[in-house]
Formats: sequence, C-alpha cells, structure tokens
Amino acid sequence: MAQVGDLVLAYMEGSPAFFARIEGIAPDVKPEWFQLKLLVLQVPLLVITWILREEYINGQEFTMGGRPVRLEKVVSPERAGEEAPAGISPGPEEPSPAEDAQKDSGPAHQRPPGKGKVVSLMDRKKKDQPS
Repeated sequence: MAQVGDLVLAYMEGSPAFFARIEGIAPDVKPEWFQLKLLVLQVPLLVITWILREEYINGQEFTMGGRPVRLEKVVSPERAGEEAPAGISPGPEEPSPAEDAQKDSGPAHQRPPGKGKVVSLMDRKKKDQPS
C-alpha cells in the first residue's frame, strides 16, 4: 500500500489532473476502507480527504460522481538502483572523470551536442590571481 509521504499523480477521466503528497492514511468506520489525506500540490495548497479502499490507493481505477479517477505513485527516475516508471526515460548518464579527460584531449566537435565543459569558478579564480 502507498505510504505517508509518497507522491502521487491523480488522473481524472484518463488525463493527469494534479500531484499530491499523502499526508495520512487512517482506517475509516467502514471495514476495509481508509481515509486518505492528500496535500494537493497547487497554488494555493489544498488538503483533501478521500475515503478509498486499499486497491484504489494502490492504483486501481474508481469513480467519483461518475468520473473515472486513478492514483499513480510517482517514483523519481534518479533513485539509485531503481528503474524509471514506464513512459519516463531517465536523463543521459554522466560520464566518468576518465571519459571527461578523453573528451577534453580531443577536438571540441567530438563532444555530444548540448554537452558543454563544466568549469570550476574557484579554479579560474586561483589561476587569475598572482601567486
């Protein structure tokens, strides 16, 4: 089951509607139902409480007022050792320092387009100052 602190994306009628953080999950008076407290990440912030079954919290589609709704847990593609969710491609991997050194030794046109050289401002400052 999703946990407090998880980020979810709510879909309404099949389209992404809003992001929210789960603030609380408490049992409801009805057996097998839970009060899901969500902080809707919009301006202004909004706190809502939905009463849902566990399977709805975990991503199964349900309806509200006849409109299909679905919650999908959001996982950061940058978490080490984890794969990105379907449809989200992680950014390009950063080259190792050895690969950077090889790239720097050759002509600039060998770098992939859009990849510039990272320059340390502290190193530049040290070079510019007389010793």
